[in-house]
Amino acid sequence: MSALTALKLVALKKPAHQPAIVIRRNKLSSRLWEQIQLAKGQISGTPFVLMKFRSIKDKETGIRKHVEVPKRIKPWWFQTEEGNVCVSIRYGACTIELAKGKPSIQVDSAEDLIKALETVKIAVEAGDLDPQIELASSSLGSGFKRQL
Repeated sequence: MSALTALKLVALKKPAHQPAIVIRRNKLSSRLWEQIQLAKGQISGTPFVLMKFRSIKDKETGIRKHVEVPKRIKPWWFQTEEGNVCVSIRYGACTIELAKGKPSIQVDSAEDLIKALETVKIAVEAGDLDPQIELASSSLGSGFKRQL
């Protein structure tokens, strides 16, 4: 018991369910991390490859097996006609408006792109974009509702 006295013990348990907004916030935060790594990979010239598992059926035996395949990550940034780089934050298929009528962030260089993505990631984790995430999530969910 003497080894446990050095630890700080508390009377808390892990919650059974996380609120929906926390799950959505974590989802967007992980996608932002992927975009940051993709941008860093393009700057350094090394490809960023994230692997995922996919279930396929063997044609000869008919047995399903799990195969590791690269995950396709599309960059969220694009180049304007003037030559500037703009980045849009996406939640699923929806583009999130960061301010009223302004869905993109304009940056000057690749290093500024990484800084902008990291700043947005911090804002998402702090909960600053919760209303926009909620709006995007509800518009995505409306596409799955059954028509009568």
